[in-house]
Amino acid sequence: MLRPHIFPAFARLLLSFLFVPGALLAQDLPKLSSPDQDQSQPSEDQPISSVKVNVNVVQLFFNVKDKKGGLIPNLTKNDFQVSEDGKPQTIKYFAAESNLPLTLGILIDASGSQQRVLDMEKEVGGDFLSQILREKDLAFVISFDVNVDLLQDFTSSVHSLKTALNSAKINTGGGAGTIPGLGGGPVPSSTIPRGTLLYDAIYLAAHDELAQQVGRKAMIILTDGEDQGSQLKIQDAVEAAQKSDSIVYVLLCADRGFYGFGGYSGEGQMKKLTQETGGRVIEVGNKMDKLKQAFDQVAQELRSQYNVGYTPTNAALDGTFRKVEIHANSKDYKIQARTGYYATPRKD
Repeated sequence: MLRPHIFPAFARLLLSFLFVPGALLAQDLPKLSSPDQDQSQPSEDQPISSVKVNVNVVQLFFNVKDKKGGLIPNLTKNDFQVSEDGKPQTIKYFAAESNLPLTLGILIDASGSQQRVLDMEKEVGGDFLSQILREKDLAFVISFDVNVDLLQDFTSSVHSLKTALNSAKINTGGGAGTIPGLGGGPVPSSTIPRGTLLYDAIYLAAHDELAQQVGRKAMIILTDGEDQGSQLKIQDAVEAAQKSDSIVYVLLCADRGFYGFGGYSGEGQMKKLTQETGGRVIEVGNKMDKLKQAFDQVAQELRSQYNVGYTPTNAALDGTFRKVEIHANSKDYKIQARTGYYATPRKD
């Protein structure tokens, strides 16, 4: 299996910052190259939800929980109201179960801070893939450190995904490459050392992988939440995830002893990312039992989603962000959903 050392265009992005001043230009954004490996692509006759075919329908997947965080099943569309930018919307489609195919991205932090938890993440993550993936589901695996590596592109093969996950290795900047950021370590910077390209990895996973797919999509990130050296910012990562219609979960895995007295501070940015996309942060630390529980919770939520669709009263596809709120008629219910979407034309 050929493992790309880093997405080639992403290297171009990094190099562009050495020579091009000013804001990031659209043509400089990273492009994901497909690895040369066996993978299962969706078949042409695979059923796709009709609400995704109609570009005028907004589709949302969400969970409903009680005050203690327990999932609430068996609700109907009459239990909810939907508003967009404060204006009520008419629910056109509703399903109380989610057997639609799932497209899943697994992102694993392989920077130096994960030295003592990486093996735990591989083992429990592999078990999760065996549990969650079904025949029509697809998943991919990315690792990130001083580079961003696509370990396995879309496939329905749990064996291939586990093999890719197990191939992740701690990388603190060594390598034989001659181009900075392309196996030869990070791009030199006078102010920001490169060690964990977390935000860049999220952007690539969302923009170049998940945005190209339809249906239910989720991203699970195993990390301590600390970014060091990404060219993109957290808002770029959040926006890319929102535009890809992906729910993001962050399993906060960290060996607190690695950080010394000051501790780590990445949780706040990860909460922003997950709250905006309808997921959540789950604190794991370095405990295997907590990681197993976290994956179990994610699996339950992904398989207990409600699916609602509506035709927005504002039909303009002008690229602006639309704030969406799903309200439950019962005050005892808590909705876990993304905060909105970008009104852009759907790709064919």
